[in-house]
Amino acid sequence: MRLRPIYYDTETTGVRSDKDKIIELAAFDPVDNRTFCKLINPLCPIPPEATAIHHISDEMVKEAPSFKTIAEEFIAFCPPHTVLIAHNNDAFDKLFLEQEFKRIELPFPAFKFIDTLKWARKYRGDLPRHTLQSLREVYGFASNQAHRALDDVIILHQVFSAMTDDLSMEQVMHLLSKPQVVSKMPFGKHQGKSLADVPKNYITWLLSSGALDKAGNQELKEHFEKLGLLA
Repeated sequence: MRLRPIYYDTETTGVRSDKDKIIELAAFDPVDNRTFCKLINPLCPIPPEATAIHHISDEMVKEAPSFKTIAEEFIAFCPPHTVLIAHNNDAFDKLFLEQEFKRIELPFPAFKFIDTLKWARKYRGDLPRHTLQSLREVYGFASNQAHRALDDVIILHQVFSAMTDDLSMEQVMHLLSKPQVVSKMPFGKHQGKSLADVPKNYITWLLSSGALDKAGNQELKEHFEKLGLLA
């Protein structure tokens, strides 16, 4: 049976999956044209700096169900052989989902995952930026209410469909699994420079800040090591 794509997104109380909570979970099933969007009570205050980004307040979630209730509904929404697709999935959304399932002691479903940020960085290296909103502008889709989960999910489906054209989910996952030849700096103030031309002090800063240990940057770190720039 072929993989079934489900595009999804989370809004959270912060950026640390080990301590912050999901407060909104949204998903879109493009095969059956179904949507899923739920506010979630995190059982803790939402920091004002988080509300300033996604505009979800304590008042909005005080009567919302807990993640345990939403988790069961989300599992029911996802068909067999689901592949969950999110932008920056591996470094954010997936981590939050895994942590929330762990908190409620519920086995994590056997989902497969696709990170569309990794795809954009790998196959649209010609673009200066790879944020979802930047990609939306490149592909000419109408603006949305950025940083609300369902709006971002719909835009993501449009953008990723344009980027992958008629490739199947199986083909997308195969291409993502292939090693990438990194020759230029993919992000930051030295983006586009040959790796050999990136200043040593900048590479040292990336290493000390933990940036090279983040999901998706292992290949970059390995290439710096091969060039002898991490010695």
